[in-house]
Amino acid sequence: VQLQASGGGLVQAGGSLRLSCTASGLTFSYYSMGWFRQAPGKERVFVAAISRGGGTTSYTDSVKGRFTISKDNAKKTVYLQMNSLKPEDTAVYYCGADRTIMTVLRTEPDDYEYWGQGTQVTVSS
Repeated sequence: VQLQASGGGLVQAGGSLRLSCTASGLTFSYYSMGWFRQAPGKERVFVAAISRGGGTTSYTDSVKGRFTISKDNAKKTVYLQMNSLKPEDTAVYYCGADRTIMTVLRTEPDDYEYWGQGTQVTVSS
């Protein structure tokens, strides 16, 4: 199984980026997908998640209204559109895959089975 994250970069505050995470080696439509981020010296924390079919999403409060998660099962790719970026959004962003069928999308890193390698997002003030 491989999750390949891309799309990070350096952007000014107020700018936008779109992250992508493409999967191989698994039946992508069977997995809920999540985005997490980890700032230097801090733990990995939840950002957003989407259900297997894409019909349900969840966001941490600090990104609601600015970030949008989406999923294309045909392309085996999950996206994170990030708008109105702030310096506090600076982190390495990771995508994760969760095979467990739950009524509520999960927000703890330990609940996710597979991880991508991470992509750096840096927002300058």
